[in-house]
Amino acid sequence: MPLDRDAVVRWYRRNRERSRALFQLLTDDAFYSQPISLRHPIVFYAGHLPAFSFNTLVKRGLGGAAIDPRLETLFARGIDPSPDVEGSAADVSLKPVLGDERTAGQGEPRADGWPHRDEVEQFAAEADRRVLEALEHGDVERPGHPLLDRGDAVFTILEHEAMHQETLLYMWQRLPFSQKRRPANYRPVVDGCVPPAEWIEVPEGRATLGANRGEIPFGWDNELPSSFADVPRFAIERHNVTNGHFLDFVNDGGYEDERWWTPEDWRWIQQESVRHPLFWEREPQGWVWRGMFDRIPLPQSWPVYVSHAEAAAYARWRGRRLPTEAEYQRAAFGDLGRERLHPWGDEAPTEAHGVFDFASWDPEPAGTHPSGASAWGVEDLVGNGWEWTGTRFGPFPGFRAMASYPEYSADFFDGEHFVMKGASPVTARELIRPTFRNWFRAHYPYVYATFRCANTIG
Repeated sequence: MPLDRDAVVRWYRRNRERSRALFQLLTDDAFYSQPISLRHPIVFYAGHLPAFSFNTLVKRGLGGAAIDPRLETLFARGIDPSPDVEGSAADVSLKPVLGDERTAGQGEPRADGWPHRDEVEQFAAEADRRVLEALEHGDVERPGHPLLDRGDAVFTILEHEAMHQETLLYMWQRLPFSQKRRPANYRPVVDGCVPPAEWIEVPEGRATLGANRGEIPFGWDNELPSSFADVPRFAIERHNVTNGHFLDFVNDGGYEDERWWTPEDWRWIQQESVRHPLFWEREPQGWVWRGMFDRIPLPQSWPVYVSHAEAAAYARWRGRRLPTEAEYQRAAFGDLGRERLHPWGDEAPTEAHGVFDFASWDPEPAGTHPSGASAWGVEDLVGNGWEWTGTRFGPFPGFRAMASYPEYSADFFDGEHFVMKGASPVTARELIRPTFRNWFRAHYPYVYATFRCANTIG
């Protein structure tokens, strides 16, 4: 099917409008801060989003002329650096570019090496102009072209920005409230009872992992090609583990008991003095949740957000385990007949099905979107928080790195990242598909990620 130019232009404009709105939430003094030490300073992302789109589609795809080679290099790639590295890769490898390769007419960089905000915004505006011109009039769909076959570079830049909008909010979450502009309509949904612990048996069956090229309009390389897994009968919780349930683990001394942790995870919580989920804070009156714009008395009914290490420890404490990626697929999309496009069926995602597509700044009570339940009755499988699995991130048989972003997946097939499935409150609806895979390191605590337990039967 030919690329729908009007649709992709609307999508690009919508992405850019949303990104600008996210940056407008911040006060001016936050622009050069680095709220997560393993990420770049915020200024980087203001340039990275338009630079990636320009570099990928206009320069590499269409052979277009440069705007500013210095900034195109500086803002080329955001990475997930090793936790052993302090600061960001930009601090180490890109500052010399700023200092040594200025061209005539460009102003001096700041003392910290980063360009001034007005220079970043001027670059972004020109990159946007050229990308939109390419989307509207360029030859962006060429059969057999390594970047432009089936419009791959177009979809790459669109989904890249949508994904970064979520990770930007992980950074915004850690900023002081004084550096954020609280929206007038910010009212977290805190009413709700902790759902009872219920187990659902999922019958044995085959789960589809990934898709073949051509079966879906676009898929990242780690989604391709199609693979299958025969999944034995298992049990899985109807609901995500909530703050109320996880509090029992905390109160039982779970963070002080080595039995529940792998040796590597135990070293991490000891070295970092981790004693509770990052999103929790202790105040004199008790536990509070650090929301996006306010501290909230700990909502017992919300899904808990934790690292993979904490999720796995809790599951062991209960004598259970995390589901595998294949089990998640079976629980979410399986049926007695053919597999479903979404847990609830083939209907397009709506707000009735879950908390996603920037529907909320924070989670909502577990179990409040029963219309999104799977064929087996498992709820909230898409939305309200990504779901940790016990599967290490790796390629499907026949994997080939994508030409439009060759390092996207392959750099993370290191055995240190775990697959997450589903969606969070701020996952764009365009990313909600059965094949989409997310991943993070076991000790990375900033993600909007929850979990549910599973159990082997027989």
